[in-house]
Order: sequence, then C-alpha cells, then structure tokens
Amino acid sequence: MTRKKGIKLLTEILNLEGMKVISQRQHEGIGIILQIESIGQESVCPRCRTKSHRVHQNHRYIVKDLPWGEQTVFLEINRRQFKCKNCRKPFSEDLEFIKKRRTYTKRLAARTLQEVLENEIHSVAKKGVVTTEEIERMLKDAAEELGQSKPSELKRLGIDEIALIKGKGNYCAVLIDLCKSKLIGILAGRTQAEISQVIRGWGTEVLEGIEEVSIDLWKGYKSLVTELMPNAQVVADRFHVMVQINQELDIQRKREKRKREDSMKSAKKSKEKVEHEQALEKLKNSKYVLLKNEKDLNQEQEMKLIQVKEVSPELKIMHELKEEIRKIYEETDNWLTGLLKLGVWLASAQKYFPKSQSTIIRWLDEIIAYFDNKTTSGIVEGINNKLKLIKRSAYGFRNFENYRIRCLLTWQINY
Repeated sequence: MTRKKGIKLLTEILNLEGMKVISQRQHEGIGIILQIESIGQESVCPRCRTKSHRVHQNHRYIVKDLPWGEQTVFLEINRRQFKCKNCRKPFSEDLEFIKKRRTYTKRLAARTLQEVLENEIHSVAKKGVVTTEEIERMLKDAAEELGQSKPSELKRLGIDEIALIKGKGNYCAVLIDLCKSKLIGILAGRTQAEISQVIRGWGTEVLEGIEEVSIDLWKGYKSLVTELMPNAQVVADRFHVMVQINQELDIQRKREKRKREDSMKSAKKSKEKVEHEQALEKLKNSKYVLLKNEKDLNQEQEMKLIQVKEVSPELKIMHELKEEIRKIYEETDNWLTGLLKLGVWLASAQKYFPKSQSTIIRWLDEIIAYFDNKTTSGIVEGINNKLKLIKRSAYGFRNFENYRIRCLLTWQINY
C-alpha cells in the first residue's frame, strides 16, 4: 500500500469530519500518534463572522482520542490561528470535535461517561486511557451542559421525593417527565424554595406548556404549581392516597392483634384463652394479605384473608372499603362519575377511615382530576428504585453534585 493510500485509509478510520491525517507514528508503551489538520482553508471570525483565509500562526498540541483496540490513540492537532481582515484581530479556528482547553476529544468524553455510569470512576481510570482528574473534568463539563438545558415538550410533570439515607430523614426532590418516564431534575433538598429555583430556570414558555402536575399530598407542591404553572391542573397522586388508606388499615390490624394478646393474657378460663390464641394465630402475618390488591393474591393468601375477616368484622369492612376505592380509581374514566362514587365511599368510610376521609375531602378537586387522564406518579417509584441503585453503586462520587450529575446523565444517555 502506498503512503498516500495509507494516509487516506487512516483518515477514513479516524472519521472526524473536516479533518485529515497527515502522518502517523507509533511509540511502544505510549500508543499511536496521528498528526491531523483541517481540510478547509478558511475559518470564520467569532467576533464579526467574517471568513478569513490568512493564517497567522500554527499551534500544535496533543489530545487523547478513542483507542483502537488495545492501542491508545493520540491526536497531534494543528489548530491554526487566523487574522481577521475585517476587525484585524487574530482568532483560533473552531474544532467541533474537541472542547477548548481540553486534553481529550468529545467522543472520548462521551464514551468515558458511559463507562462511568456502568461502573465507577476509579475502575475506569485504572484502564489508563484517562485519569481520575480528567473524568472529574468531564463530569463538570456535563454538569454545565445539563444546567443550561431545559425540558422539551414537557406536558405532564411529576414531583416526588427520595430518601438519600434510609431512616435518616434526608430527602431530595425528584422531577419527572411523566410522558417520557424520564428524570429531568434531582435536588439536594425538597423545600418549596429549592424546587421553585430550579423550575423557574426552565422559563415561562416551558412552564406555560405544562398541562398536569402529579404530586403527593403536600400543600407546598400545590402552591408551587399554582404560582408558577398557570395552565397546569394539579393531580393528587392516587398511590399516595392509597398509602394513607393502607396505613389506617394497618394501624387497625395492629390494634386488633394487641387486643387479642391482652385478652389472651387476662382470660381466666382455658377455653377463652384458647379462643383468643386461635384468633391471634389467624391475625399473625396478615399485613401483606390485607394491604395487597385482592386480585393479586394467590390461593394461600386468599385463605389467610378469609381467616382474618372471620376473627375481625372491622378489618373485614375496612378491607372491603379499601378494595372499593381501588376499583373506583381503576374503573372510573371521568371526573363527574368519580366524584359521585367518591361521595358514596366517603359516607361509608367516615367511621373506619376518619383520617383518610378528611384528607380526601381537603384534596377532592385534585383527586377527581385524576379520573380524566389517569395521570399519576406511579412511574416515579420505578425511577426512585433506579436512583437508589445508582446511589449504592456510585463509588468515586464524593458529593451530592456528582451523584446528581450521574443520575441525570443516566437518563440523558440511556433513555
């Protein structure tokens, strides 16, 4: 193969638009060094946009590129400096494939960030292509780009929270594009002021385009939506409503269990003690069968549910009410029918679910808004699980900002 054909082949393999290989050399223990330069003979002045052909100086420097197999590849670039004939000032030509003042190409940075998302910083740095410091720089560059980006075509927004450290009370807010099932924001805290600052940064056009916002039952989120998103309907997330109902049901289960335990201890006759002991046995391990959707129970769980209902008429009624409101959510497809069904349910539930009844009445407008489009933050739970997985595997990320970048990049690159 002639030298000319070899250089042409290397240019094709390198595959950098507008660039050509001039020469190549290989150093043992270092890798392949390709000397490259721009094909074009002119450049545009960044100040006045005038095209210039006059080369003022040549500047050569070396950057890292994607490896070829096991070989590390370095690009020795001639970045020419032109002198503008209009404003009479020198300027360096713009090279699209490399960010200014960086020691690596953009495509190497993109590949490295992908590897970091799948592993962690130190294991990627050990490969020897890029250093830990360079990876940190890549992350900061990515953070700047993420900070400048705004959600596109955002119609339905979900606002929820995730515990950073389980049981420690450290929560951060997450913002979800519900239509795309995509994370678009994660904050170090969950206060109204912190969320407001991020959302305001999206701009009026984005905020006015939001049609629905699914939130949990916190007035702070509701006030935020009312203030910043004039065209958005607030929707109370159905799963948070069901969580509160399940909590009241479980509290009653514990009361029934304690009552049976106390009765068994105070029983004077052995027959009474046996009866309470048998009832207590039927109540044991009943939490799951009471709280899980009845349609999802297996045969063994169905038998356990029957036993629970036999020993506790109150739990029987509460479970049936819980299932009734679940069916209202699943089977109702307009707000008016939903309102009528909820009215009947509230009348029946007053005695058994006083706390949930009060909450539903306070949030009635936002709850019945669910029935038209069935907008919910249900997918947030799946996203939260992914965020927790990232948190557990994010070795090499020393602070929340790095964790935030990793989370956002995961959805930007992989989704």
